[in-house]
Amino acid sequence: MENDKKKMTPADKQEANFLKLLSPKDPQGNDLAFQSPQAKADYMASITRIKEAIQLKEPDRVPVTLFPSMFPMAYSGITVEDAMYDYGKCAGAYKKYVIDFKPDIQWGASGPGPGKFFEILDYKLYSWPGHGVAPEHSYQCNEGEYMKPEEYDLLITDPSLFFRNFYLPRVFGSLGGFAMLPPFTGILEMYGVAFSFVPFGLPPVQETYKALFEAGAEALKWAMAMGGFDGEMATLGFPNILGGFTKAPFDTIGDTLRGTKGIMLDMYRRPDVLIKAMEAITPIMINMGVASAAQTGNPLIFIPLHKGADGFLSDEQFKKFYWPTLQKVIEGLIDAGCVPFPAAEGGYNSRLHVIKDIPKGKTLWMFDQTDLIKAKKIVGDTLCIFGNVPSGMLELGTPDEIKEYARKLIDTVGKDGGFVMANGAFFDQAKPENLKMLINFTKEYGVYK
Repeated sequence: MENDKKKMTPADKQEANFLKLLSPKDPQGNDLAFQSPQAKADYMASITRIKEAIQLKEPDRVPVTLFPSMFPMAYSGITVEDAMYDYGKCAGAYKKYVIDFKPDIQWGASGPGPGKFFEILDYKLYSWPGHGVAPEHSYQCNEGEYMKPEEYDLLITDPSLFFRNFYLPRVFGSLGGFAMLPPFTGILEMYGVAFSFVPFGLPPVQETYKALFEAGAEALKWAMAMGGFDGEMATLGFPNILGGFTKAPFDTIGDTLRGTKGIMLDMYRRPDVLIKAMEAITPIMINMGVASAAQTGNPLIFIPLHKGADGFLSDEQFKKFYWPTLQKVIEGLIDAGCVPFPAAEGGYNSRLHVIKDIPKGKTLWMFDQTDLIKAKKIVGDTLCIFGNVPSGMLELGTPDEIKEYARKLIDTVGKDGGFVMANGAFFDQAKPENLKMLINFTKEYGVYK
């Protein structure tokens, strides 16, 4: 069996992953018990529809979905804080949202995250509702320099040691004991081996592990609630095909290690070591996505592209610093049978000719402020386009404006397949009537066959 797996092409592996989705199982490994024949038909049609769109074929109609941020909470009349601390309320809000709007694909209820878990570990990287942010608002990143420039060499030579002993204690106040741990690579022979275990007897280290066990129990409780939600939604005919996420190596360093200011300076002051570091963590980013897909059984791996937009980097900087390692991550995921799902935040109009250099029919790209008609001409024969109804229009526009925007996208970008109708950026607020118009009109008008 293992040898047969090695002989499979990336296309074979992707096909096998979609076939698994078309034969859904419950947690006990039995065939999923749908709540009605119609729910089963809807589930199968949705998987087939988005699969064919990703593979640049014409499905029966244009797939349509919504990828919200915190909208389900506002729509259900609860706060984001409620959803972060009451997992039942969180799942209930997302269920109401999915049932009422009926997207082809739903994306799970894990967006808010587990508030108590963050409290236990004293998470410093983010402020969240009740901890620096108002109850009804989303969490916010506290950007800083969590990796010093002189620590690049350690990141390159021993990423695990850097993350355990330096990064994690800086962003989790409860994990300070990690800084006292020795490298485990020194545990080789009997002579002196006990010295490596002395730190585990120290109170700060023991307190760190106590916090880890408590946080792990809370994370498990939350994960079971989120998995239960996905299972229930599947029985109702609404699949979730999101398997996890990974990041562009440039963003991995620029978001929460060096910070925006740090990485911008590094491009000028230490460009060679920056590139070397990105190359060193590229396999880690690939494995992060592949492992997530294997764990969840879902092939789509989300890749939020935070710092690659037009105007954020010059075209030359994008080609030198951003794209080469991101391309390797995308290709590594494809080789494993995953479906990379980059979210091109901001505009990618000047990037289109560059990102075209990837295997055809293997990726799904969420576009925000990119000209989709231009994108269709340049990359439409390479990648599936996802988007890009503006969040501002969803909140402030009218149903008629939504209808005409959707009609234009279907007539142009949707021509010949390879298109998923959706929002272009995550949204917290929107008019329900606008969302219903977007989904219902697409289902009615976006028919191919």
